[in-house]
Amino acid sequence: MATIFSRIIAGELPGHFIWRDEQAVAIMTIAPICAGHVLVIPVEEIDHWDDMPQALANHCLSVARAISKAQKAVYDCQRVSLQIVGLEVPHTHLHLVPINRMEDANFANAAPADGQDLAREAERLRAELGTQGL
Repeated sequence: MATIFSRIIAGELPGHFIWRDEQAVAIMTIAPICAGHVLVIPVEEIDHWDDMPQALANHCLSVARAISKAQKAVYDCQRVSLQIVGLEVPHTHLHLVPINRMEDANFANAAPADGQDLAREAERLRAELGTQGL
């Protein structure tokens, strides 16, 4: 059975995309810790991140790096937390969270987001990626 991420990637469910290529996508999470919380997801369904082929892992990290730079510009944050947790969906995904304090990366702060807010944040990040030539 396809994961929720595969269904979003296939267009069966809505998603606010900020990146899409043949190997990976990046979407706004529907339960962000804070504004700008993004998921980088390989297109291929791989449950455990350490089972990704090295080239795919490198690519996902490269995408995460580009998005992190955009997040720093858009949200004026000190860091972007990168977390790979994966208990809630059996499809590898990298969480990118703009932070200024350790508490900002706490998943206990996650809450459902309004679709209009997600669309607005996605547009801000896409625009910054465009500014960076990506």
